[in-house]
Amino acid sequence: MPQLTACPSCAEPLEPDDKFCGLCGAELPSPDSLPAGSTTGSTAPSKPPGSGPPAGPEPGPASGTPDAYHLAPPAEGPAVQPPPQPTATDPRAKPPAMEAPGPPQALCVACGVGGVDADGYCEHCGHAQPRPRDHQEQELEGVAAVSDRGLRHHRNEDAFTVSATALPDGTPAVVAVVCDGVSSAYRPDDASAAAAEAANESLLEALQHGAAFADAMHDALLTAGQAVTDLAAEDPGRGPAPHHNAPACTCVSAIASGKVFTVGWIGDSRAYWIPDDRDNPAARLTEDDSWAARMVLAGLMSEQEAYADPRAHAITGWLGADAAELEPHTASFEPDGPGVLVVCTDGLWNYAESAAELASVVPADARTNPLRCAQVLVGVALDGGGHDNVTVAVLPFPAPSGRAENEPA
Repeated sequence: MPQLTACPSCAEPLEPDDKFCGLCGAELPSPDSLPAGSTTGSTAPSKPPGSGPPAGPEPGPASGTPDAYHLAPPAEGPAVQPPPQPTATDPRAKPPAMEAPGPPQALCVACGVGGVDADGYCEHCGHAQPRPRDHQEQELEGVAAVSDRGLRHHRNEDAFTVSATALPDGTPAVVAVVCDGVSSAYRPDDASAAAAEAANESLLEALQHGAAFADAMHDALLTAGQAVTDLAAEDPGRGPAPHHNAPACTCVSAIASGKVFTVGWIGDSRAYWIPDDRDNPAARLTEDDSWAARMVLAGLMSEQEAYADPRAHAITGWLGADAAELEPHTASFEPDGPGVLVVCTDGLWNYAESAAELASVVPADARTNPLRCAQVLVGVALDGGGHDNVTVAVLPFPAPSGRAENEPA
């Protein structure tokens, strides 16, 4: 039977029983498939071993018989050319897509190395990052306020609002609302925020419609109380019953317009009058709804004894579903001379309890620079230990006499 002696692809010499070329790996045809009359020599051109495959199909034997070991030429027909591809200089070429850079990742305020994750913690050192509410400042003409988390609390449970409006006759009026969440209650931070916003909206609407200041303040505190009460209903597991420890907060508010200012409060957040002339006495304008205040009012203890007692700061009045009864307090004043009205949470007055003590740390330029005054007073609380959240609003008196910018048309 005819048998190949060399690989038809690379001319490598073959052994009689080879089925694959040992050099190029080509599969060899079986002897049965060889054409009759084929010689035992290679049908491919003879090349030195290892010279590689021929550059192209070789012609068949001289007898004209087709070479069975080469691919047939392609069928006749028009050649199909691939579409030309645009080059980098071709105007049809599109520039590579580039992703828009995202916002730079905030770095940790403690280590300055790690990024901050979605929960507000450093991915490197684990330090909790300041929340937007941890420190807030706001200033309008005639009023300014500052709130700070303090040095011991993990969040700021105080809240405030400051606003400017106009009475129906065009007289400007400024409003400040300061609220202190009850830490032992559920969602105290939400309670203070809800109360501050509700009281502010109620006061602005009442003043723009010409309501008396005392009436506007009374109704605003009731409205704030309802806003905090409504928070208890948002949680199906809690109700208005006292044992459910519903959200709660205290509140002190102030209106300054013309030659009069009015304050309103529930709880132990306070208002103080600090005259420009420090030879005149400063005054505390509010009475706490607290255990200590009741002991003093009843004549059972002196003020010094009552406030030294561990029960001194237990409040007897607050806003929220757990409040036994809501009795807003209001008072109006017409001072003889200029000064500032300071409304604050106990985070400040714990370090300057009496009016004289507070007056001693109020800057002399407080009336012309109320924001700086509020900043200084918050600093006093932090320097004293910062055991609580601290919020201070300062209203210069007399109030601005020009027309308010956001006066209703």
